[in-house]
Amino acid sequence: MAPFAANGIPIVGVEPSCTAVLRSDMEDLLDDDPRVALVKEMTFTLAELLSAPKPFGPGESWSMPDLTGLEVVAQPHCHHYSVMGWAADEALLLSAGAELTKVTGCCGLAGNFGMEKGHYDVSARIAGARLLPALERANPDAVFLADGFSCRTQAEQLSVSRGIHLAELIRDGMAVQRHMSDEGRIPARSR
Repeated sequence: MAPFAANGIPIVGVEPSCTAVLRSDMEDLLDDDPRVALVKEMTFTLAELLSAPKPFGPGESWSMPDLTGLEVVAQPHCHHYSVMGWAADEALLLSAGAELTKVTGCCGLAGNFGMEKGHYDVSARIAGARLLPALERANPDAVFLADGFSCRTQAEQLSVSRGIHLAELIRDGMAVQRHMSDEGRIPARSR
């Protein structure tokens, strides 16, 4: 990826665990490789890239779709929250008008931890501390936003909530906006 980064092409990490490798772990794994700093500098989360000024991000030529009135229950992935930070995601959602509930704490799956023999009960208890109650309190039309595959998997297996990625929320929001401009009304949202 270093040749792309050297040519000013941003690297967009869509899975928080993988993005964290490029932004943090890679320094420990390849500490004497000069390409590490370049790749790290050019690696963005989707929200960071969309919020970045030109030449990396779209600048003011792009804006989030209107999410006014949409309840979003967001589970920031542990790596996303601790390594990259979740401020860019939160700012994008709030600027778009979303009614945001940010779940603080781990989903409990933690990669393969919850799948390993003897860890299921601990994994489910961790999810039951914050994630599952937040999903239960949400209205039926709320969107469960989780960029991490493990977070989406945990919620889907322990509740009826199917999570979506920020990219899907943006895509669906843009489709709603296009439909509104074509039809003059918002179609019913599905969970």
